[in-house]
Amino acid sequence: MNKPLLVVKFGTSAITNAQGVPDDQVIDRIATELSQLHSDYSLVLVSSGAVGAGKSFISNYDGRLAKRKAAAAVGNPLLIVKFKEAFAKHGFHVAQSLCERRHFAQRELFLQLKETYQELWANDIIPVANENDVISDRELKFSDNDELATLIAAGFGAEQLMIATEAGGLLDKDKNVVNHIKEINDEVMDLVDTRKSTLGLGGMSSKLTFAKLATKMGIKVTIFGIKMHQGGILKAFKGESGTTFDPQAVNLSARNKWLASGGLTTARIVLDGGAVEALRNRKSLLAVGIKKHSGDFDKGEVVELLNEKKEVIGVARTRVSSDSLDQNKQSLIVAHADDIAIL
Repeated sequence: MNKPLLVVKFGTSAITNAQGVPDDQVIDRIATELSQLHSDYSLVLVSSGAVGAGKSFISNYDGRLAKRKAAAAVGNPLLIVKFKEAFAKHGFHVAQSLCERRHFAQRELFLQLKETYQELWANDIIPVANENDVISDRELKFSDNDELATLIAAGFGAEQLMIATEAGGLLDKDKNVVNHIKEINDEVMDLVDTRKSTLGLGGMSSKLTFAKLATKMGIKVTIFGIKMHQGGILKAFKGESGTTFDPQAVNLSARNKWLASGGLTTARIVLDGGAVEALRNRKSLLAVGIKKHSGDFDKGEVVELLNEKKEVIGVARTRVSSDSLDQNKQSLIVAHADDIAIL
């Protein structure tokens, strides 16, 4: 890419009215403000709202999974037309990108997706990404677009990730927006109000969880408000509104950034102190350094790596199955150094 990448995510509550219907004025403002950033950045717009746009077409809509999928099937084309019309006023085209988790978990699919996005950017077309709710093989509540936006940002090497929210940013105990966070730690997580919007699937806890992952990938994150009185995208982009989270120092290859962010973690492996130190020195993981593991995994699957305090220190793509670990071969190479990403 000739330009740095900016990923901007809007949840359902950020772009819809009180009835859950996409707000044309908000969508127009999104197009107006992002168009001003287009000359300096390649853009990805991640937008929820398909269910809200389509649910009025579904009789006896009650929020059940099948009803949500049907509403999303109707709402996705309606929503993309709204973005198409809004960006066309500024001379830009958009493209719809319906993504599934496997597009990031499988490297071959990920590289195809990345190549497609690069072709869109080369033609000044802005991808509008959303989860493919219609054929998702797991309940929607287990996945939200905070995750999708983070996977795109981390996998494609974004400079900045912006996430819109009703609250306008992370609030302190007095309900004032915290302007700047150097590092997302336990004290920061304690500020989270666990309540969430009745329209959206994710709350501030979800946003902070994925913001933490993004900052560990060296990405600047901003959580902000899109509604008029909250300052909008441009002010938040410049740090004049919302909450800005500093990127952490990182030295990961593009492949390991994908591995750390996009691999489906199916199990956990707890390491002893010697193994943790060896991995930090770019050594492979041997079975002798494993204290215990949980969850079944096959050769080639991604697992989380934890220290003895049960803190996640990285992820690894395994060269063996969990059954092989149970055979107590201490010299067994469980994961090669090239397939380990330390966070």
